[in-house]
Amino acid sequence: MIIRRAVPGDETELTAMIHELAEFERASQECTVTETQMRTALFGDSPIVCGHIAEVDGQAAGGALWFRNFSTWDGVAGIYLEDLFVRPQFRRLGLARALLATLARECVENGYTRLSWAVLDWNVNAMALYDAVGGRPLNEWITYRVSGPELSALASSVP
Repeated sequence: MIIRRAVPGDETELTAMIHELAEFERASQECTVTETQMRTALFGDSPIVCGHIAEVDGQAAGGALWFRNFSTWDGVAGIYLEDLFVRPQFRRLGLARALLATLARECVENGYTRLSWAVLDWNVNAMALYDAVGGRPLNEWITYRVSGPELSALASSVP
């Protein structure tokens, strides 16, 4: 098992894993990301996301996509884990935990104070892992999102 930073060329496997994750999350019809978009996001002139790949015997077995956020209370950056995915045939090998540990190390080495993520309320296996590594649900916080036509409507409401 190897956990490494994503490099140009990995966008192919990462894009495939994003689509596999969308299928797992019962939302494949909503996933439209392309390899070109991922290449630009990861390796373009102004990268906006970082990635790690978990390999087993040279095969891309899992991945993590993340970006830096900022805590106004702490006054320093943190990491927001956007996606963590391990392909079914590689589950139960410790890859998800290893990816989380790698991101935790990234935080510690850079003086970041938090690693955050969201999980679907029905994904009990993921929640069990997150509890086991010391993650705690923030029950008092409710995630909001505006997208699609509502995002366009809100944007057009600026006077």
